This record gives sequence, structure tokens and C-alpha cells, in this order.
Amino acid sequence: MSRRRFAVWGDPIAHSKSPALHAAAYRVLGLDWEYTRRQVSAEGFAAALGSLDPSWRGLSLTMPLKEEAFRAAAVRDRHAEMTGAVNTLLLGEEPAGFNTDVGGIIDALAEGGVRDVATVRILGAGATAASSLVAVAGIGAQRADVRARRADRASGLVDLGARLGVQVSIAGLDQEADPVDLTLATLPGGTVLPEETVSKLASAGGALFDAAYSPWPSTLSAGWGDGVVVSGLGMLLHQAVRQIRIFLQGDPDGALPDEAAVISAMRDSLGAER
Repeated sequence: MSRRRFAVWGDPIAHSKSPALHAAAYRVLGLDWEYTRRQVSAEGFAAALGSLDPSWRGLSLTMPLKEEAFRAAAVRDRHAEMTGAVNTLLLGEEPAGFNTDVGGIIDALAEGGVRDVATVRILGAGATAASSLVAVAGIGAQRADVRARRADRASGLVDLGARLGVQVSIAGLDQEADPVDLTLATLPGGTVLPEETVSKLASAGGALFDAAYSPWPSTLSAGWGDGVVVSGLGMLLHQAVRQIRIFLQGDPDGALPDEAAVISAMRDSLGAER
């Protein structure tokens, strides 16, 4: 198979572990593919995308490019359409957009023993928050308490919840909270929350899924006590498995050849990167 080029784009991007994950998978699969990282701003995305030659076959997108990639995609999968966010572009005459974060979150939670929830709290209101809401709707969530610094940014999650059959309420980070089964933190990596806020959230927060993984532990996970804590590395791993399925065979759900060995090698690469 001829050499193909892929990359992860975002801003910032130096912390990304995606190149190590993809390189490990490509070695097991025997693919002579190149996967790099590139710092691209939201304002520079269209020009960067337009500069790619035909050797470029796919992109992984992280903050703040998921909405930009959504607009660039000619066709989109169901999760992308539901969330308004694309984290994977399969390039060609008509770029195809996918959201593999939803499945990545579900798999990461399952590995942490969280497979069924009724009530959740989501911290943040961006693209990952939308993916989190779709993910928990898929494992039974009926009510979601969204906490955001700006309530206007979270209004779209109310509409998304209505389409999913999940009742969504919006409040500030510091407001009192009823107990929930699971808290999903989708705040940017490095976010430092006041100790009082962390304590309030942890006391009624159930298990914690923290999408951030750099730096780790986050201030939130460090203050969560003895409860179940699932880091964003699990989501990163499993969403990348779906990306590689797409890059290789165009389908996020079709298993890779010897997928267990691929996942094992990818997991080992994360251990080496910590």
C-alpha cells in the first residue's frame, strides 16, 4: 500500500499523544503511514486544509477545530450531526466527517466500570460536552445537570438533550448540586478550580470522567477522594481506534485486523508517554 499522510491538528497541540497512539497501531497493522501533529488555529483552518496535497488522507481534530471541521465536511456521520462536532476527517473529493469521541467516552467509561447511569453532571459546554451528553444518553442517562461559566454557551445542550430524551438543566459551577451517578468534566486541560468548588462537586458527583489528561492528575481528579476516576486517556485511546478504522476502511464500527493486538500496542504507547 502506498504511503499515506495523516496528522492531528489543534491549538495548542504539543501535548498531544495521538502521534504515539497512531504510530503504535500502524506498526502492528504493517502500514507505512506517516502521522504527525500541527498547530492550527480556528482562523487558519480553512487555509491549512486547502493547502494539503493528495498524499493527505485523514486528519484528527482537537480544540478548537471540531466545529471548523464540521463545517468543512461534505458528509457526516450520525454522531457528528447530533453534536455539531467533527474530530475525524477522511479526506478526498468530498471530505467525510466523523465524531469518534462519543464511542471513545462510552468505551472509557465501560473500562472504568461505568456502564449504566440515570443522572449525570457535565462540566463545560463545548464540543466535548455535547459528545459526553450523547454518550451518556446511550447508557441510560435521563437527567443531565450542565455546569458552565457562561449559561448562554450551554443553551444548545438543552436542545440536544430534548432530541435525546434527556432533561438538561443549566447552572453555574459553584451552585449547590443534587447527587448524580456520574460527573463528566470537559474543561480544558490545565483548568484549575478552587478547592471549595472541587469539594462541592465531588461530594455529590458520583464517579468522575475527566476528559483532560495533561497535566494529570487534574485539580478536579486530585480532589475527588475515593470515588471512581476515569482519565481522558481512555477516551483518547478508544476514539483513536475508531479513527484508524475510518482511515483504513472508512467505517468507525468495523473491527481492525487483530484489533486486540492493535489496542494493546496503543495502550503500551501511552504508558511510555506518561
